[in-house]
Amino acid sequence: MLGIYLIVIVFMLLSWAVSSRLKSKFKEYSEISFRGNLSGAEVAQKMLRDNGITDVQVISVDGQLTDHYNPTEKTVNLSPEVYSGRSVASAAVAAHECGHAVQHAHAYRWLGLRTNLVPAVSIASKYMQWILLAGILTIQVFPYLLLAGIVLFAFTTLFSFITLPVEFDASNRGLAWLESSGITTSQEHDMAKDALWWAAMTYVVAALASLATLMYYISLLLRRR
Repeated sequence: MLGIYLIVIVFMLLSWAVSSRLKSKFKEYSEISFRGNLSGAEVAQKMLRDNGITDVQVISVDGQLTDHYNPTEKTVNLSPEVYSGRSVASAAVAAHECGHAVQHAHAYRWLGLRTNLVPAVSIASKYMQWILLAGILTIQVFPYLLLAGIVLFAFTTLFSFITLPVEFDASNRGLAWLESSGITTSQEHDMAKDALWWAAMTYVVAALASLATLMYYISLLLRRR
């Protein structure tokens, strides 16, 4: 079990470092206004209009860094700071979330795949830890229980990696629009790019942590059999 503790500690520290850097960047860029002088909500509405999307609503949701796009309800959900903010950070986040709406409108296959997998991943995430624990405790008697847990964990790991192209592509779409629309200067555009890059790194770290943990469970099964 020492191996899994080591993996958890390493990636907890890495996740903390990336998350701290992300919060620092967003705090910095939240204090910098941009040429367009639009609120996050206005940026989102303009990007949607410019892309011919008329059936997506921009709404405010509680929390910090809770911004997301809901493909089922077709809503761009922005945290209060982003929704009302008139900063580089607000513009970057709003454009990124609208990037997901553009993906949806253009039937971007990775977004469709991720959306279709959400229900199954939710179920797998709910039970896999208990199955893995039971599998480790009974590995000498019933190794296939651990194998079942590994299969469920592999499914969630796959989901983490499918998320990566979705997030990077949404950022690329948002940044391309910010540049083509002319509402940011080249310097402001670079700041927005930097903020979104650190946001993407949180997904990269999560995916790598999931893969490392999966490999540990596989090695445990192979050693004990």
